[in-house]
Order: sequence, then C-alpha cells, then structure tokens
Amino acid sequence: MAADLVEMTVDSIRVHMPTGQHVVILKEKSAERYLPIWIGINEANAIALKITGITPERPITHDLLANVLSAVEVTVDRIVVTSLSNEVFYARILAKVDGRNLEIDSRPSDAIAVAVRVGAGIFVAGEVLEKAGMLPEPEKDGDAEADPETEERMAKIRDWVNELNLPDLGTGASES
Repeated sequence: MAADLVEMTVDSIRVHMPTGQHVVILKEKSAERYLPIWIGINEANAIALKITGITPERPITHDLLANVLSAVEVTVDRIVVTSLSNEVFYARILAKVDGRNLEIDSRPSDAIAVAVRVGAGIFVAGEVLEKAGMLPEPEKDGDAEADPETEERMAKIRDWVNELNLPDLGTGASES
C-alpha cells in the first residue's frame, strides 16, 4: 500500500444529467482538491442515505455487510482508493480481525458505502489524485498562469461539472 495517502470526505453525490450517471465527489480533508468517481445508482443511493441521515426501514446491502462485519468482530480501519487504470478506479478495504490485518479488494463505491456506515477513514493514493483530482476554478485575477495543457484539462473538467445536476446533499435546499 502506498505511503502517500490523502484523507478525503464525501462532499456530495451528483447526477450527470445528459447520461443519468451518478458521481460521488470526494473532497480532500485539508485542501480544496476534489475527486469525482462515477458510480452505480445503488451505490449512490447507499452513500446518500447514510450521509443525509436517512435510515431505511430494513437494512440495505451495505448495511447488511456492515452488520456482518460487526457480528464477526471485523473492524474496518479505512478504505483506500488505490489506483486508476483505463478510467477504472480500484480500492481496498483495510480491516482487522483477531489481531490480523485484512486487505479486501473492492470497488470504490462499495468501499465508500461501507466506510460511511462504520465511521472508517476514506483515503486516496496521491498518484490517483494527481491523475484525476481537480481544483476549484481559480479567481480571474489570479497571479499564476497555468500551462496550456492544464488550462485545457480544467476547461474539460469545468464543462463536465457544468453538465451535472448539482444539488448538494445534507443542506435540505436546492436551487431551481
């Protein structure tokens, strides 16, 4: 496991309106860098339910998994988005049981859904953030000039973000 890990929080779940695809937006805990990860609707709903404090009448799949882990005394320490290859993110769930360390392969969406249920930390490998992380748009009067490649990448990211349905979770309000 790479030593260069960055702690993140779940910022929001968004819907890319042209495609209807869901995206979880992770935010760096100590900086203004974001990491968007495309996820399925079930995982999006599982994460959204937990971070908005909504408890379903019956346990959904990720609740079941968290309950089973607890029942067999497995403690999830953290999850790590470990790599990005061919536009696919990979993750590991790091846990302990009976003094043994476990590393469990997982899709990032499932790992995040488990982490928010058990209170585990969410981390991303530094190299993944370098590849896919994004910074908020700089102020127009900024002193620093970005190179053309960075400007082009940021323009693509801005276009992509502008296509998202942007209500933030947990605020109880949305703009019309």
